[in-house]
Amino acid sequence: MDKKPELFDMKAPPIRTRWFLRPITYLVSLPEFKRHHTVITRQGTQDLKPPYVLLCNHNAFYDFKVATMAIWPARANYVVAIDGFIGREWLLRNAGGICKRKFTNDVTLVRNLQKTVKNGDVAMIYPEARYSLCGTTAVLPRSLGKLCKMLRVPVAVLISHGHHINSPFWNLHDRNISPTEAEFRLLFTKKELEELSPDEINKRIVDAFQYDDYAWQKEKGIRVTYEKRAEGLQKVLYQCPACKKEFRMESRGKILCCTECGKEWEYQENGELRALSGETEFPHIPDWYEWQRANVRAEVEEGTYSSGELKVTVESLPNAKGFIPLGEGTMVHDMNGFTVKDAETGGEKFMMEKSVPSLYSCHIEYDYLGKHGDCVDLNTLTDTWYIYPEGRDFSVTKMALATEELYFAYMRSQGRQCPPGLA
Repeated sequence: MDKKPELFDMKAPPIRTRWFLRPITYLVSLPEFKRHHTVITRQGTQDLKPPYVLLCNHNAFYDFKVATMAIWPARANYVVAIDGFIGREWLLRNAGGICKRKFTNDVTLVRNLQKTVKNGDVAMIYPEARYSLCGTTAVLPRSLGKLCKMLRVPVAVLISHGHHINSPFWNLHDRNISPTEAEFRLLFTKKELEELSPDEINKRIVDAFQYDDYAWQKEKGIRVTYEKRAEGLQKVLYQCPACKKEFRMESRGKILCCTECGKEWEYQENGELRALSGETEFPHIPDWYEWQRANVRAEVEEGTYSSGELKVTVESLPNAKGFIPLGEGTMVHDMNGFTVKDAETGGEKFMMEKSVPSLYSCHIEYDYLGKHGDCVDLNTLTDTWYIYPEGRDFSVTKMALATEELYFAYMRSQGRQCPPGLA
């Protein structure tokens, strides 16, 4: 790039939702809310008034609409990733959006959230920082406890059920699931926050965030009749439990299969998998996912984890105007973390390194915007890179799992154990 691009103004204070946009947010949310017959159960929040913090789980875009209905008519400032602002910065800012680059330590965000509660509004945070890959809880940052104490207002949680089943991250087609549910619960009063330690606050938040959309589906007896319901599932379930081969899973219609050994599983209407021959290793999709995590953890513990050197296409997102192509490069994800650099110059043109201690998790996308395929996005405080590997011998899901397991291993090596569910 000949000229340095303008950077997104992260320090701009949050805007209270403009009066003329408030009814629009409600009216945009209402039709889908009615179509899914969403039931919101309130526990201790019937008379809750702003300012307060609202921590929400994250499975689909519909999460935002349910949150809008849950807090109505209160105003909120929403923490939104930089890519959400592309082409609509004015709208998102004036609707209450606060920009954040994922998995970065950003003191500016803390100041903006303090401004939100000072204004008397709801500070809405999605602490998992990405859509859940398989409808279960993602790792939460341990900084949450300190943040809640610092903001000095009540804290509530909004845990939605059924959004992943309706529109899973790996295949966004709307399955028209009905009814869906959400629990809107007061977790801490202002007085309780003053009396509890950050660790005690974190433990209660982690407990409140335990959910499993597939278990919920089975419990509620909900059936998904969409004929292509398995398509895309190989993005999450990348390793065959029969032959143990990685990166050879494919899908068609309601069938998930391994091209290496030929084994097939039917993704049934009740959300379970059933092998068409032989043993059904993992009827429950999250169990398959956690089996893969355990295998990645073993590689990390043995010191052998590596993606190998992958050819990649890299795009930069310094602001909300759109992506800037950086060109072709290479990426390695191994025991040292991520290294991305220009292929021709070996890093003189562009280079980013994210060490293991600097990244407790990472954001990934599947076939992002239909452009170059699956990608990893890595962030600094001033830029976001979308990195698209080439070929078939990789899985961004495995990279996401490995990022977490590398971080956990590092923390253990420093004598700092990560409590379950926290990083």
